[in-house]
Amino acid sequence: MEHPVPLDVSSLIRFSGNQGPPLELCDGDPGTLSVMLRSGFPDDITLESLSLTLSATNNTDEGAKAVKKSEAIVLRPGRNNINFPLPPQKPGSYVLGVLTGQIGQLRFRSHSSSKSGPADTDDFSSYEKPTRPILKVAKPRSLVDLTAAVSSALLMNESQWVGIIVKPIDYSLKGAVLHIDTGPGLTIEDRHGIEIEKHEVGSRKTPNLENRPDTLSPVSAAIKQLIPEDGKISLPDWTSNITSVLWIPLLAVSDGLAKGTPAGTVVPPRQNVVDGLRTIALKLDFGASHNQTFEKTIAVHFTNPFHVSTRVADKCNDGTLLLQVILQSQVKASLVIYDAWLDLQDGFAHAGKADGRPASSFFPLVVSSKSRAGILFTICLADALAKDEAKQLDPASILNIRYTISGSRKLGAHSPVTEELSEPDNIKAEHLTFRSALVLQRPVLDPCLAVGFLPLPSSGIRVGQLVTMKWRVERLKDSEETMSSDNLDEVLYEVDINSENWMVAGRKRGYVSLSSKQGSRIEISILCLPLVAGYVRPPQLGLPNVGETNISCNPPGPHLVCVLPSPLSSSYCVPAA
Repeated sequence: MEHPVPLDVSSLIRFSGNQGPPLELCDGDPGTLSVMLRSGFPDDITLESLSLTLSATNNTDEGAKAVKKSEAIVLRPGRNNINFPLPPQKPGSYVLGVLTGQIGQLRFRSHSSSKSGPADTDDFSSYEKPTRPILKVAKPRSLVDLTAAVSSALLMNESQWVGIIVKPIDYSLKGAVLHIDTGPGLTIEDRHGIEIEKHEVGSRKTPNLENRPDTLSPVSAAIKQLIPEDGKISLPDWTSNITSVLWIPLLAVSDGLAKGTPAGTVVPPRQNVVDGLRTIALKLDFGASHNQTFEKTIAVHFTNPFHVSTRVADKCNDGTLLLQVILQSQVKASLVIYDAWLDLQDGFAHAGKADGRPASSFFPLVVSSKSRAGILFTICLADALAKDEAKQLDPASILNIRYTISGSRKLGAHSPVTEELSEPDNIKAEHLTFRSALVLQRPVLDPCLAVGFLPLPSSGIRVGQLVTMKWRVERLKDSEETMSSDNLDEVLYEVDINSENWMVAGRKRGYVSLSSKQGSRIEISILCLPLVAGYVRPPQLGLPNVGETNISCNPPGPHLVCVLPSPLSSSYCVPAA
């Protein structure tokens, strides 16, 4: 026969779901649906194909979906359990529909046309539409979560363990593969393996992994290191249903040197947080056939071990200066300083030890987490080089610190990831070097010009009323002794003013003539209009072509001036004459 003959076998082949709860799947997951077929034929029959329709109970407009089993099936008399491969289904509840198949040239169909016993018994007939769901597909939900193990900063320019917590959420991660892609300025140290361990609540209070005995299960204890291949790793099976931690050795690189700042502020400025941020793009493929994917980008913060600030502690009579270097710890770890030396910039020299070491050595110096320490250097002024030679030199001094760090990777910064060394210099290899640039300014010991702020009018300053700001510029010594400019009689001035508080009537920048002889004076005045009332910063006079070390402020200008509100005004009407 060219075409199969249709045949209704509802009375001979009955089908139902197996006893027990319905099959539960997550959104996007394939599965295997087990169906019980009861054959009424006296002998074995071979089904060349078999298909079953599933009807969604929550969406009747969608129609039935067919589940097919293409290979031949031998149906024996009585009960037969048939497993249907189930492709991913949409979320919802499904019940059995119609069973169809082919026996030789006969195409059979079992449909609903009469009643029989309940679905849980063998008397249940396929031609009664079952109401008990056989399949439930859950709505989309989170199946796994990836988070950073620590939130505190790690060491910049040193190999550090970065922990990634892998937490399954009521879902098996058996056979999962994790793809790791580091962002700019961050690389994976391939020569070190990736470590994995079981994550425990409160594990941040436990010692480091390298210093504790193996307390994991026999399976997990046998697998401590994973070798990445092309930026991806396969998670071991023992982590499929438990929360685990992956420790990835990473190196964050920063090309520039850390920069110190002058002391005196209440909170010393720290390295910009954005400069220390690095990103790790993670992609986890999991599920029965890697049909589930979870992607997340994690930000990790790196920083330098110290923030450096400086101040002049004392000026001695012999011209030497005591320079105090303040070190503020920026990591959650204990730092031990073993040595420190200072490479001075042009214009300064070491007055004590010629090797640049501190005036008094209290090494090793322990700096606890988030605490401060100070180091004193004895320096003096040196002859300044010519401008052409000074431009070729680095204008900053370099502070060098040799230190070690003692911390836990479960808390933050810790000792760098190093290879096992066979040579007896392991202790020496633990020492790290931190370098910071310090810009030192020469103190005003022998100025050549004096800039003084002249007193304001005794009547006070009011909003909307013009006021004249005056400065006196006086030459303290002949210009030939200290200045090498070709035009010795012209001095460039510039007034720095906040346009939101003041309005200027006149030139804010220009040249004035000043005699080159000692004691010569000149006044610079500018007409200003206050715009706001309160304590505001007055205009400031600067001499751009004269170095700050050659200017003495006498008398110095006020930091703030009091601007009174504008006087009250009133108006009234009078009758016309």
